[in-house]
Amino acid sequence: MKPTLIILAAGMGSRYGGLKQLDEVGPNGEAIIDYSLYDAIRAGFGKVIFVIRRDFEAAFKERFDPKLKGRIAVEYVYQALDKLPEGFTLPAERQKPWGTAHALLMADGVANEPFAVINADDFYGNKAYQAMAGFLNSSVDPAEYSMIGYNVENTLSDHGTVSRGVCETDADGYLTTVVERTKIIGETDGIYFYEEDGKHPLNPKSPVSMNFWGLKPNVFGYLKEGFAQFLTEHGNELKSEYYIPLLVNDNIVNGNIKTKVIECDSPWFGVTYIEDKPIVKGKIDQLVADGVYPKQLW
Repeated sequence: MKPTLIILAAGMGSRYGGLKQLDEVGPNGEAIIDYSLYDAIRAGFGKVIFVIRRDFEAAFKERFDPKLKGRIAVEYVYQALDKLPEGFTLPAERQKPWGTAHALLMADGVANEPFAVINADDFYGNKAYQAMAGFLNSSVDPAEYSMIGYNVENTLSDHGTVSRGVCETDADGYLTTVVERTKIIGETDGIYFYEEDGKHPLNPKSPVSMNFWGLKPNVFGYLKEGFAQFLTEHGNELKSEYYIPLLVNDNIVNGNIKTKVIECDSPWFGVTYIEDKPIVKGKIDQLVADGVYPKQLW
């Protein structure tokens, strides 16, 4: 059974200012998501599930269905603010999405095999997909998950703060904790994360999650339970979000799972701010020039 790729593509990109999931960065109008799909197909993934908003459906199907037909199976699932567990209602003033873990929950019942989860607007590199496919094809323990780990110093933006899941591992390379830091920035004297009590230093080599996870279908049981707990505690807050790192961390602490950190020297880059786009275009052009990708992907 080939692994599945879930692409989280329902966000609008508030800091970016538009639908960056389909923004053109390649030499023939390719988006970052095109390179993710190309790498996943090369690595042997058998199905892709797009998590999108219903109003993105036409744009996504028009763009991807013709390219992917005959190459990989395609499914679409739809994230909406009011898709909540029984017994919970949407606060009237809530406009912000519930977060990456809620987005993942939309794939319950559609992802029935081991799967990877990625962000639509992050470039992870071919080696990362090969490494993740190798894990998903070889790991038989349903309690063993994984994530691709990148050094935090290689994941910053020159144009503002970024959110990262900062990880600690044991001697065998398994996660002990992952904590979402929502305001990380490189300054002249080092890398810091900011919280209400001020700024804190961060080791440049700290492994961070870029939301490239290797999960098993049993995660949806943990996810339903965890999201219900989150809503009980934070459901009336208008901006609280339930993140995949929080889901994973809670279940590591509870002894339900173990999560292997797969260290990978693939380049990572992404478009957090509109000012990042020229940098990303330049990096894509260089990869094409180096022969890593053909000039015409599809």
